[in-house]
Amino acid sequence: MPNAFRKTSRQLLGLNARSLRYTGHSLISTGSKIAQDKLATKKLLQRSGLPTPRLYAAIKNRQELARFRWTKLPASFVIKPRSSYGGEGIIVIFGRNKKGNWVKADKTEIFIPQLRKHVLDTLDGNFSPSNIPDVALFEQRIKNHPDLKPYSKQGVADLRIVVYNHVPIMAMLRLPTLESHGKANLHAGGIGIGIDLACGITTTAIHRGHVIENLPGSRLNLSGLHIPHWKQSLLLATKSAQALGLAYSGVDIALDRDDGPTVLEINAKPGLEIQLANMAPLLSRLKRVEDLTVSTPERGVRLGQNLFGGEVEQEIEDVSGHLILGVHETVEILDADGHSHTIAAKVDTGAWRTTIDELLARKHHLHTRLVQDKKVPVRGALGKEKRPVIELTLRLRDRQIKTKAFIADRSHMKYNMIIGRRDLKGFLVDPTKRL
Repeated sequence: MPNAFRKTSRQLLGLNARSLRYTGHSLISTGSKIAQDKLATKKLLQRSGLPTPRLYAAIKNRQELARFRWTKLPASFVIKPRSSYGGEGIIVIFGRNKKGNWVKADKTEIFIPQLRKHVLDTLDGNFSPSNIPDVALFEQRIKNHPDLKPYSKQGVADLRIVVYNHVPIMAMLRLPTLESHGKANLHAGGIGIGIDLACGITTTAIHRGHVIENLPGSRLNLSGLHIPHWKQSLLLATKSAQALGLAYSGVDIALDRDDGPTVLEINAKPGLEIQLANMAPLLSRLKRVEDLTVSTPERGVRLGQNLFGGEVEQEIEDVSGHLILGVHETVEILDADGHSHTIAAKVDTGAWRTTIDELLARKHHLHTRLVQDKKVPVRGALGKEKRPVIELTLRLRDRQIKTKAFIADRSHMKYNMIIGRRDLKGFLVDPTKRL
């Protein structure tokens, strides 16, 4: 695995120069200039009705700092420069201790003189990429979603979703670590984990350029984690990129315990380490969507999930040898003459035997296959009854199944057929999967 991963890493990073050509026209756009300014990004997203952390205050100069009333701040908050890069200059205040003093994630106390000095450093541009005067922002502290809290050390996990041409094409979960001092930043020692776009399940985890399986210092497996609010996050990323008018961007989203998906920032030139976490090149995905016409963000999300998802499902099928079905499946039934007819069926693991609608059975002359003198008692929606049984041949996901099925009046039901668990041997059922 290490040798294979190093080879893959070189191949993926070798694609960087070619992938960057897709960002060229975005970097000179108005949207890219807004993306470099956290305050301008926040205001634009809020005008578009998209969630961002609440802003408590913005200090633009020394005069405002001198008049600033520190006691008006809440128990927990974040101080960040307007235009920092890579998490530089961010201080997270987790709350107050029993003494009433503010504390950071590691429980160390921090006082107003230290915070005032930090704001002065921000105003002087010490955290700005170009060392130009900056603005200090005081924002809401995001609280980890309960599902992600066990994986986050002294900080907040976030999602990086790359969007191109209004289509999400790649995503990863970023975890803060003790090494990264609570920052979800891979260069600082954070962990990046690829995500299957179709189902929102984590795949490969990388730390410092190496594949890892467990969270350092624990037995928590980093693959197979279901990301909460997954589709909502994809839609939020797509709408955010559209709001800024960026053809190519990396949208960072946190999953707040109370507010759900919230946009932290947008990058017009996101890093390409996301390729390693997904073990896949960006270039091929960029090419697949560059000429598509995407009418709505919702359609963009569907395209992204259909084009670039399914790796986890395929891996499960390969390992288990079982095909994965959704709750609703397309089924072919064979009539008395051997002709096939396609119908939509519901997969019902609560039913033992497959059932087909009586009128449908008569239409295709399936009632002629009645099992003689065979009526089976069953508890249905109307209570106990005896139903006739027919011999039935059906095809489900290219597998031909010969079975004995009930005939019943399903004219009032949405589906003319249900597939019972008697005929689901060799299949797995994912209740979240839809046609």
